Order: sequence, then structure tokens, then C-alpha cells
Amino acid sequence: MAISKELWGKAPDGKEIFLYTLKNASGAYVQLCSVGAGIVSIVVPDKQGKLSDVVIGYKKAEDYFADGPCSGKIPGRYANRIAKGKFTLDGVEYTLPVNNGPNHLHGGPDGFQNQVWDSRIQGDAVEFMYFSQDGEAGYPGNLKVVAHYTWGEDNSLKLIMTAETDKPTVLNLTNHVYFNLDGEAAGSVLNHRLELNASQWLPTDETLIPLGAPEDVAGTPMDFVEAKPIGQDIQADFPALKYGKGYDNCYLIDGAMPGQLTPCADLWAAKSGRHMEVLTTQPAVQIYTGNWLKGCPMGKTRAYEDYDAVAIECQHAPDSPNNPDYPSTVLRPGEVYKEAIIWAFDA
Repeated sequence: MAISKELWGKAPDGKEIFLYTLKNASGAYVQLCSVGAGIVSIVVPDKQGKLSDVVIGYKKAEDYFADGPCSGKIPGRYANRIAKGKFTLDGVEYTLPVNNGPNHLHGGPDGFQNQVWDSRIQGDAVEFMYFSQDGEAGYPGNLKVVAHYTWGEDNSLKLIMTAETDKPTVLNLTNHVYFNLDGEAAGSVLNHRLELNASQWLPTDETLIPLGAPEDVAGTPMDFVEAKPIGQDIQADFPALKYGKGYDNCYLIDGAMPGQLTPCADLWAAKSGRHMEVLTTQPAVQIYTGNWLKGCPMGKTRAYEDYDAVAIECQHAPDSPNNPDYPSTVLRPGEVYKEAIIWAFDA
């Protein structure tokens, strides 16, 4: 495995931004950057062996700050939404910035995704570290987060996220990378076929906050238990699809067990022949079909349109701090948060 590092730009405060390239023996490679510990590119072969980038993103490092799509980055402290920017932990109510309608989203406007993380090459891996101070964005506890990426000879990218705190806090981490398996410049992914290892989903209100108990996907447009084109039911007359202008919904992974890698999703593109399998230790996955990509910063090769890529975000459920029936997102002193995601590619 060959790993290189280069200076890619500077943050508004002058902090240097680094770009890392991890290349395997076949020539397939991944690029990562220190803004939000982000995935910039994943360059893998199609059915004819031609290499191309299957991740949307931007030409310039500076465009990764405060982009609406949160492209390729690790949001935090809490990925997804917390209702009305409030939660109570151990009898204390905490107030967070509201930045998505009436709700708190992805840690707020200054979340982890908009910070330059410390970074280093560590053996055959690249590691990013961010230290979030007690009270940052309203969250309790000094929190140290490490994102550890490895790229395999089998064209699989593995992310391990760990964290420790000195006060009880809540934490929900993911990577918000967007995929187009026909290539970054190919256009709509509505003809990609998606299969989810998930027989239940979480219905939400119109602001995308879960209403409570999960429901079965069977008999609804939310059903991806059998593979189908992403666009097959996306325009169905169904509340969830109206609220988000497409899919922006949380699915509960069947058979998920804490600390155990479980298959989560499969994505296929007929034109390129590429297939991606996603595995995770997390209990849920948010499927977001790029419903609001239009108007984001200029892409690597073109201006993106809505539905040009899909995000498969392995995480805990939205608004879990306010739902004691959901798997807990509380992290306490002396505990180590550890979650993993694997994206495995073939053609």
C-alpha cells in the first residue's frame, strides 16, 4: 500500500489542509482530506477495468467548508437531527444550535464536518483526530475523536471511529459520503439498484424527526429488502417521500449487534457494472438520495443536480437522545466509543 500526503489548501483561519492518497497494487486509490476527516475520492475499476471516481465532491479544499451536502465528511457530535435542538441527560437539559428548520442537524453549523482535523500517516492507515471542547455547540464533555481509515488490496475502504469523553455526553458519528457507481460525472443515480438489510424504518414528521416506534417496510415505497431501482418509487404519493423530496430516511439494520460487523446495503450500477457492499457495526442506516444537491459548490467535473448521488449513512437513529426506546447514544467517562463502516467494491 502506497500512501502519500500533500498540502491541499488552507482553512479560513490559516490552518493547513492536507490531502492523503492511499493506492493499492492494482492502482485503485482513495483520497482523504483533513476537513471533516473527509473522503474526497474513491477510484475503482468498472466491468472493463477502467478506473474512475465513484464519489462526488469538490475541486478545492476550501469548498468543503459549510457545504450543504456535508459531502464525504464526518458530522458531529451528532449526525442527523435532534428535535428542537434540545435533549436531557442525567437530569440536565442541553440546548444546541438550530440549523435545519426547527431542529439541530449534524452538530450544528460549526460541527465536526467544518473543522480541520489533525492528521497523520500511521503504518498502512491514515488517522484523523479532533478534540471537541466541553460546551462546544452546547454539548457536554471534552471529547477526543479519532477516525482511522485503511484501504485494502481488495478495493475495500474501512473506517473505524473511536472516541472518549470526560463527562457524560451523546455521540453519533458516520461518514456522509455520496456515491455514483457509474462515475462522479455520470448524472442521476435513480437507475442504481439498492438493497437494504432492513425490514423496518422510522416514520417521521415533516421536519424528519422520528415519530416513535419503527414500522415494517413491507407494502410501502420504503421497501428495499429486495433490490430495486432507487427511482422506482421515489415519486410515490407517500408522506415520507413528500417531506424530503425523495428518500431521507432511517432504516433499522436486521440482525445488528453492538460491535459486530453486519451487512447493511448493496448498491449496483448496470452501466459500469460496479457493485458496492456496505457493512457496519452501527444499528441503523440513513438513506439520502441527494434530493438537494443542486446549488452546492461546483463539483470536480460538473455542477451537480439533485439525485446525482446517494448517501448510505451508517449511524444511530435520529433524535435518539430524546427516545429512550432507541439504542443509546450516551457515552460516559471510562467508556470507549467504537464503530466501524466498510465500503467494499467490485465489478
